[in-house]
Amino acid sequence: MVDLTEEERMAILAAVKPVAAILDEIGWQTRLADLSEHHVLSLIEVAVGGFQDAMREIAASNPDVPF
Repeated sequence: MVDLTEEERMAILAAVKPVAAILDEIGWQTRLADLSEHHVLSLIEVAVGGFQDAMREIAASNPDVPF
């Protein structure tokens, strides 16, 4: 298991909302094995994008981050 920073934990939590929106569209009762390739790729894209967006926001609000 990876040791996450507090910022990474916050970013993961921020990514939950857009992932939940896609799951609403797909249907919460749909088994993972029954997802189409399109749905799987959408979930991954939304999860990664949400995480990255949150990390950018966290970094922008923290003057101690050197990038």
